[in-house]
Amino acid sequence: MTDAPATPPRAPGTAVAPRLIATDLDGTLLHDDKTVSDRTIAALAAAEQAGIEVFFVTGRPARWMGVVSDHVHGHGLAICANGAAVVDLHRGGRIVEVSPLERTVALAVVEALRGAAPGTSFAVERTGGIHYEPQYPPLLLDPAAVVAPAEKLLAEDFVSTLCPHPAGHDEYQGPDGPSGGATGPVDPTGPIDPAGPAFPEQPVIKLLAHHPELDPDAFLTLARTTAGDLASFTRSSPTALLEISGPGVSKAGTLARCCAERGISPQEVVAFGDMPNDIEMLTWAGTSYAMANAHPDVLSATTGRTASNNDDGVAAVIERILRHGLPGCGR
Repeated sequence: MTDAPATPPRAPGTAVAPRLIATDLDGTLLHDDKTVSDRTIAALAAAEQAGIEVFFVTGRPARWMGVVSDHVHGHGLAICANGAAVVDLHRGGRIVEVSPLERTVALAVVEALRGAAPGTSFAVERTGGIHYEPQYPPLLLDPAAVVAPAEKLLAEDFVSTLCPHPAGHDEYQGPDGPSGGATGPVDPTGPIDPAGPAFPEQPVIKLLAHHPELDPDAFLTLARTTAGDLASFTRSSPTALLEISGPGVSKAGTLARCCAERGISPQEVVAFGDMPNDIEMLTWAGTSYAMANAHPDVLSATTGRTASNNDDGVAAVIERILRHGLPGCGR
């Protein structure tokens, strides 16, 4: 394939020289086979060398960041779980900041969605790993996960029950046997293990809700209507899989804090994304690009366009910025 042109945002006269690039991973920076191309690796390194910081901003958990851990320079930080966690990739993916979803709030969301969308199944992403219900799709799940109803996974004493082989806890059973023996494919990109139990209480950073029949966008709308006052709802999967965070938690909010710590304004940020969980970040950033493969709502929310993830659309924009700067930024 050949590259589609990277179309710059409208109203270029407002642009300033970029100081930070914020990019989503799946469907944006990564190819569909979950790899980073040599062209993209070179573009990221060139941006850092030119003094432009790079932040990976993803829905992925810390343990799935191995695919890009060698390609973040300088600060070493990445924003994971849709803004609920900041991880240090220079320290093995150690989680250094958490914006949790309170356990009681997560339980209220579970109750609300069970009533509004019967057939919904849940998974609970904690700082220490993921745990899920027996009906939850067994895709890219931790083989050591506990399998149990969401109400048990969110129980006040749940973390104290965790051990490498919790045999004998009959309530922790699923279709694959006891929770310690549950099986499922692992992430093909080589997950990394966060270095040490920085959060021994293992707070909830994301609740996942899957429905086997509903349209993905319709499920998102239903959930926001039903329980939007309790938590933040978004999606990044092509299936009806919702990602639920604490109230106000988003990629945009955490990125804004990281930028403020560095004295970087929104106008100095260039952001890339492809799915609804990127929209707040894309509208916050001074310059934003939707991938050619982006969700229609993302295309509507951004003023810049670039090639697809498989055609290295992020790299194409970075290369143009390094050669010519953003239109109207005076470089």
